[in-house]
Formats: sequence, C-alpha cells, structure tokens
Amino acid sequence: MSTSAAMKEASAVRRRKPWLGARIQGPLAEAGEMVQLLGEVLWSAIRHPIGYWHDVRDQMYSLLKLCWAPMAISTVAFGLGAPGIQGGNIFHLFGIPERLGSFFIMASVREFAPWINAMVVAGVVGTAMTADLGARRIREEIDAMEVLGVDPIRDLILPRVIAVTIMTGLMDLVALVFGVVGGYIAGVWVLGANSGAFFNSFFDNATTPDIWGSVVKTTIFGLIIGVVCCYKGLHARGGPNGVGRAVNQAVVSAFAAIWVIDYVFTTILLGLNPQMQVYR
Repeated sequence: MSTSAAMKEASAVRRRKPWLGARIQGPLAEAGEMVQLLGEVLWSAIRHPIGYWHDVRDQMYSLLKLCWAPMAISTVAFGLGAPGIQGGNIFHLFGIPERLGSFFIMASVREFAPWINAMVVAGVVGTAMTADLGARRIREEIDAMEVLGVDPIRDLILPRVIAVTIMTGLMDLVALVFGVVGGYIAGVWVLGANSGAFFNSFFDNATTPDIWGSVVKTTIFGLIIGVVCCYKGLHARGGPNGVGRAVNQAVVSAFAAIWVIDYVFTTILLGLNPQMQVYR
C-alpha cells in the first residue's frame, strides 16, 4: 500500500471515530437522563406524598378506558393462535391436549400476557402522553411553568408515571385471565380437550411466584413506559414534526427497554425459584 493511500485510510478512520462515538454517546446520555428523571419523580413523590392523587386517579381512569378493550382482544387472540392452536397441536399429537393448561403457565402467565399488556399501554397511552407533553413543550407552556416557578415534573409527569405504573400492573391480572381464556378456547373448543382436566393441569403447575412475578414484572414495564414517554415528550423539539419524532422514538425506546428488562427479570425469577421449572 502506498503512503498516500495509507494516509487517506487513516484520515477516513479518524473521521469515522467521532461519528461512531456520537452514535454511542447519544443513547447512553439519554438513558442517563431518563434515570435522572426517574429519580426526580421518586424524590418528589416521597418528599411530598400528597396533592397529586386526584390527577393520578384521573390518569388511571383514562388509561383503563383506553386500554382494556384492545388489551383483552389482543390477549385472547394471541392466546388462541400462537400458544393455543399451534402449541395445542403438539400436545394433541401425543394425545394429551388437556396438558395445554400447564403450558399456559409458561406461555401466558410468565410471558405473553405481561408483554402484550405492556405493548398496548405503550402504544395507546405512552404515545398519547408523549404527544401531549411534546405539544406543551413546543407551545412553550412548560417553559412558562418553569418561569412562574411551577415544577412541571410534579404537576405533569409525576401523576402520569404513577398512574401508568399502577394500572399496568393491575391490568396484568386482567390480561392473565383473557390469555387463559384464549388457551381454553383453543384447547377445549378447537382441540376437544376435557375442560376440567385443562384447568387441573393449569392450577397444578401454577405457583405463587408465577403470579406475583408476572404482576411485578408488568409493573416495572409500566414504570419504564411512563418515564421513557414522559422524557421524550418533555424534550421534544422542532415543532409538530419534532413531536411526531418524539412519539416514534418513545415507543421504540420503551419496547427495547421492556424486552431487556423482561429477559433479565425472568432469568432472575427462574433462578431464584427453581420449583417453577418443574413440569407437573
């Protein structure tokens, strides 16, 4: 390789390094700022635990009204299709379709019901929160609040984060029921399993860590959705187009964080409770 060619390659490498560094530093900086926002929210909630529960109640009611129907339809449809009919065909092949109930502990209770619940909340409520806060930011309403000495984190973000966290966890219980309903339809109505044997298999394999682990994991999902979506809305820039970008980034970031937390939480839960992996 000639000297001039080597110099050009070295120059190209030097030009690429800042670009790669910026691509890595940007998401890491945003993640750190989200953690900081979470700390500010928790500090505000603990320091003065009164005065915001009325807004929390209103936000919880709005979330329930918007999310319960799509969440119910999604969990029933998913339970009927993927783990229900597809998984049930394997059990039916071995002549034990009733054992599909035990499979739904792993499929529905541990995984897809919390996951679908979080996806619906992020897609419906998370986008609405980001758009609302982003519109307030570009209209300079949040700037005006800060000038007047009003804390936007306590008045706008804290009620939303608490409401999404609580309601996502509570709605997981409903998602679990509808997910099992989808499996029941697949096992009993489609594959001809015995109804009593289906539920006996389900409850024989159900453990207390399965239930509380599912609820706790989904509650963490709700906290992630609230913080990520509020952060993206609070830092929206660039007019209406910027609000649209913030909404898209909020959903993608929330989904990615949920997948990571799901893997870590499930791994820890199964490691600390080996009896959950016993197939009865």
